[in-house]
Amino acid sequence: MTDQAANFLDVNGTAIAARTRKGEKAPGLVWLGGYCSDMLGGKAQHLDQWAEKNNHAMLRFDYSGHGESGGEFKDGTISLWLEQSLAAYRAYTTGQQILIGSSMGGWIALRMAQELIKAGEKPAGLILLAPAPDFTQVLVEPSLTENQKNQLETQGYMEEPSEYSTQPYIYTKNLIEDGRNNQVLTGIIETGCPVHILQGMQDPDVPYAHALRLVEHLPVDNVTLTLIRDGDHRLSRPQDLDLLTRSVEAMIAQI
Repeated sequence: MTDQAANFLDVNGTAIAARTRKGEKAPGLVWLGGYCSDMLGGKAQHLDQWAEKNNHAMLRFDYSGHGESGGEFKDGTISLWLEQSLAAYRAYTTGQQILIGSSMGGWIALRMAQELIKAGEKPAGLILLAPAPDFTQVLVEPSLTENQKNQLETQGYMEEPSEYSTQPYIYTKNLIEDGRNNQVLTGIIETGCPVHILQGMQDPDVPYAHALRLVEHLPVDNVTLTLIRDGDHRLSRPQDLDLLTRSVEAMIAQI
């Protein structure tokens, strides 16, 4: 794979790191990572290798407070990361694009689709891996202990152990409150394009019932749901990565 140096895009004073790959075939791919993830993760790298091999453009980047980007993680909100995602999309892509979102990135992808439709720029397709739309309200808030609620009120954030890092997840009061303004599971979600959801049935973080609920809010679109019986939240095993690129190929074939 050809090594790529990061570019940096100034978004309201914050340097957003991005890696872009040129390609002659449409559509391009846009990777939207998960909470506390970065663009050098296995799924993003695998997609980039596929894009290089198959002559498709690809954009991947880090939200503020993630990876190589500037800014503080504790200042991040869905609204802020959405704004940065749209800025990177508009700065680095041209023509049709498939948005590929993992976990929180699935939420960002759905919100991007809504905003792009408003601007007359609907995406070519969405591929969502273990998507976590509205996770702050649906998955985090209901499980808060009294101690965690007190932490949010007194210090503005709370911590939760992470299976994927030695560092705990940090959830801020601002993140949770801002999440209410970005909820998508409140009515019909119009994406204007095909949607393919990949969901592990052994996912301890985003239960597959959440993916089933999301499908109920996508009644007007061409929606495919693939349940992976032994799949976890990461979906980073060789067979998962193979399924991901096959899903990309299948979506390109129907666009």
